[in-house]
Amino acid sequence: MKLGIMGTNWITDSFIEGAINSGEWNLTAVYSRTEEKARAFGEKYGELTYFTDIEEMGKSDACDAVYIASPNALHYQHAVSLLKNKKHVIVEKPIFSTVAELEHAHQIARENNVFLFEAARHIQEPNFKRLQESLEKVGTIHGATLAYMKYSSRYDQVLNGEEPNIFSLKFSGGSIVDLGVYSLYSAITLFGEPVKATYFATKLPTGVDGLGPIILEYPTFNVTIIQGKNSQSFLPSEIYGQKGTLIVDPLTGIEHITFYDNATKEETELAGPTVANDMQFEAAEFARIIEQSDRDTYEYLADLSLKVLRVSNELRHQNDIWFDAEK
Repeated sequence: MKLGIMGTNWITDSFIEGAINSGEWNLTAVYSRTEEKARAFGEKYGELTYFTDIEEMGKSDACDAVYIASPNALHYQHAVSLLKNKKHVIVEKPIFSTVAELEHAHQIARENNVFLFEAARHIQEPNFKRLQESLEKVGTIHGATLAYMKYSSRYDQVLNGEEPNIFSLKFSGGSIVDLGVYSLYSAITLFGEPVKATYFATKLPTGVDGLGPIILEYPTFNVTIIQGKNSQSFLPSEIYGQKGTLIVDPLTGIEHITFYDNATKEETELAGPTVANDMQFEAAEFARIIEQSDRDTYEYLADLSLKVLRVSNELRHQNDIWFDAEK
């Protein structure tokens, strides 16, 4: 399939590599605000079509689908423009700023018989699927701790009094939407939507959250999420139950899934081999859904995306964090 991209940063390069490695995509088009920047990014990939007008890109037959990695606050307007022109759209997480935006965009996608995906890559990894299949090993679940905290180099700009996009309310930034979203996706995929969620956020001078623990409450157990962008954690994640514990490390790009058996005290490694760029799995799955018109899987992913966004919005609002897009 023919792939266009919007957003010329490292995550875009990673997705392109993963998409090409999947064997399902060819990069054919690049959008940027200036042709000079688009060409500077795309020239290493060979002969491409370049766009500086999103409407022109949407109307062109140069691509079948577009991967969007523009600043978070611009995802919605970019996606809607492309969906209306009957392009499939893959949006880098976090997909949009509000639930209303997501519901409206999915409506437009259905009206135009195209697909809209959120690129939450880790839930498509083979080892994440092995984790799902291994939940029964712990027996009755007693709880879980999911850890994903990484120090962002752009936090140094905040310390210098600047406001980079990822730490800006104007651009729908902050820790929970950038890194916490991985843990939320993991929890909601594995256990479903919680009955209650609470966030103890540490806010930064720019108004967004920098880090903080999240408690997800389920009928018979709780999940604790440790996440942040202005500190570094090296903790693994754990799912513990009556029969044993699953130890997962790391939470994305999983390399190890160790099952500790409470009865025998033995440890068993359950993870399979990994690849250098795990984005190839989501790229392959998105292509399969499009090519097979797999509506069941698509609606499952759409609903999952909605649940994650609904919870993350609730957690932000508890801490009086409101994006400019919500005003």
